Amino acid sequence: MKLLSVVIPCYNSQDYMRYCIESLLPGGENVEILIVNDGSVDKTAEIADEYAKKYPTIVKAIHQENGGHGEAVNAGIRNAAGVYLKVVDSDDWVDTRAYLKILNKLNEFVSDRKAIDMIISNFVYEKEGAKYKKVMKYENVLPIGEIFTWDDIKQFRKGQYLLMHSLIYRTQLLKDCRLELPKHTFYVDNLFVYVPLNHVRSMYYINVEFYRYFIGREDQSVHESVMIRRIDQQIKVNKLMIDLVKLDNLPSPKLRQYLFHHLEIVTVVSAILLIRSGTIENLQKKKELWNYIKKNDIELYHDIRYGMMGQLMNLPGRLGRSISVGAYKISQRLVGFN
Repeated sequence: MKLLSVVIPCYNSQDYMRYCIESLLPGGENVEILIVNDGSVDKTAEIADEYAKKYPTIVKAIHQENGGHGEAVNAGIRNAAGVYLKVVDSDDWVDTRAYLKILNKLNEFVSDRKAIDMIISNFVYEKEGAKYKKVMKYENVLPIGEIFTWDDIKQFRKGQYLLMHSLIYRTQLLKDCRLELPKHTFYVDNLFVYVPLNHVRSMYYINVEFYRYFIGREDQSVHESVMIRRIDQQIKVNKLMIDLVKLDNLPSPKLRQYLFHHLEIVTVVSAILLIRSGTIENLQKKKELWNYIKKNDIELYHDIRYGMMGQLMNLPGRLGRSISVGAYKISQRLVGFN
């Protein structure tokens, strides 16, 4: 039995995937590494097969037609045999010491027959050229060293949120909640985090800097100019978050508060990118997004639209839009997100 399945979605990743894979090999036989080659046209497939041949009991190469990041994650979930599951993007890597600590804890859970739904750890923004590396930590909001529920969490700060990089899910939970990420769509990592949380009952926080999230490539999906070009996909994910999880139906007020917090951040990012693009067409899309939220959930609309960030994103006229962008840039510097 494998403790952990690590899914590595790869698309034309020949230049950096080796570093990612090598960082995961110290897990040894406790781990299965699922390299999902998503229709690459470079040497990704060869590299995946090379590692699968060299480490046949640890590495599995999965080859599929191009379906996008979400479909690569879906393939990983379908093929996962580990008790727990982690997604590591092919240009990122993990810290060895933190990795081994986490595996020790997973082994404890399995040995003690404790089915913990979600394990949380810290991640580091490895931003190229940045002197200061922002670490996303949760010690101010999550109990350390104990199993806890949503009732035990404190309030997250603005700009502090759970990302795919923070989370390890129990594999069966992902299968039971039938998580299916959309094909050919960027930014689905928001859905990977957001949708299963309603099914999570037990959690454990390990206060280590485990995941290293690389930011720096010009073609990277989180680069602002790239996000503006793909704004329709960002909006699609934003709407799916609203459609797939009805916040009013949640039994835990603290879970609702967290999910609202996450949805608010994603909506603010959508709005600011539409403003930043400067086109009349995209300003119209911004108006349509607010109308979509209003039509689907009037209470949610009021909470986001008339919250501090919502008001900042909707200041009237060109001057108002300049103030919105300025406020967003300050937030970027303070919070450290891209």
